[in-house]
Amino acid sequence: MSDKTTTIDDLRRLMEAFVSERDWHQFHTPKNLAIALAVEVAEVMEHFQWLDPQESRAVAHDAGRRAAVGEELADCLCYLLAMANALNIDLSDAVRGKMLKNAQKYPADQYRGRWGAGDSRPAGGV
Repeated sequence: MSDKTTTIDDLRRLMEAFVSERDWHQFHTPKNLAIALAVEVAEVMEHFQWLDPQESRAVAHDAGRRAAVGEELADCLCYLLAMANALNIDLSDAVRGKMLKNAQKYPADQYRGRWGAGDSRPAGGV
C-alpha cells in the first residue's frame, strides 16, 4: 500500500493494534511519546549532520541512505500517530487548522522565495 491509497486512519489503527497487542499503553504517556519522538527526530538529523545542502539533497538518489532515512521517518510517524491516539487528536483537523494559520501568518505574496519578511532566519511555519 502506498501513500496514495493509505489513510491516516489506516496508519492510526495499525499503530493502535501494534501497541495494544504488546500492552504498551501503560508506557505510551504523552510525555514518554514526546521524548521518544524527539529522539527519533534526532536520529533523522544524524543522517544529514555535516552535509552541505547539495549533499543532503543527494541522499534522495542513494537507495541505501534514502532507505535508512525512511526508517527513521517511519519511527517519527509511528510516535506521532501513537501520540495522536493517546491524546485523541484528529491529525487531519490539526494539519488543516495549522495550514490556515500559516497561510495567514506567511502570505504567499510576501514570503514567496523568502525565508522571512526582512529576517535572515527561516520563517517558523511549516
